[in-house]
Amino acid sequence: MWNYEKKLQFPINIKDTDARTAKIIMSQYGGPDGEISASLRYLSQRFTMPNGELIGILTDVGTEELAHMEMVASIVHQLTKGLTEKQIEEQGFADYYVDHGVGIWPQSAGGIPNNALTYASKGDIIADLNEDLAAEQKARATYDNILRLIDNPDVIAPIRFLRQREVVHYQRFGEALDRYQNGDFDHIKVYTGLKK
Repeated sequence: MWNYEKKLQFPINIKDTDARTAKIIMSQYGGPDGEISASLRYLSQRFTMPNGELIGILTDVGTEELAHMEMVASIVHQLTKGLTEKQIEEQGFADYYVDHGVGIWPQSAGGIPNNALTYASKGDIIADLNEDLAAEQKARATYDNILRLIDNPDVIAPIRFLRQREVVHYQRFGEALDRYQNGDFDHIKVYTGLKK
């Protein structure tokens, strides 16, 4: 179904390690508004969309969110690669390191593991698209918070790119919701499990 290009959507070339920054950015990998939750949300919701165009939008955005997971993981990996035990401890990464070394593991910046409760798939077109709009704004806000806390230009550039993609996804979901509510899609009956 998908073709994998062995390159990142935006280049990640971080010269200086920084475990404090890695811990903050990890939230966009496995935190409540991170890329894992986004990809699973959209790739699950697509099954109850009423037509191919809406299914396509959710598939496209969900797939792109998988690419964003790879970017965030690459940032975290490059920020922690080759750290000494002393650097790990001095940079506040020891609690993560004890459980995961410098492996990539989905959690929030506060250390809370990824949880399926952070994304929703209701099976209702309007509810799901509104959920998606809110999710994209929460992810954008998280990227804004990250940008306020970091100063490494090698990290800022890909984070700004990811933030901008959240804005684009928000616009696509908004257009889809407007079109659906205005009857601009060819509607097909969606199985709801309810008896008529």
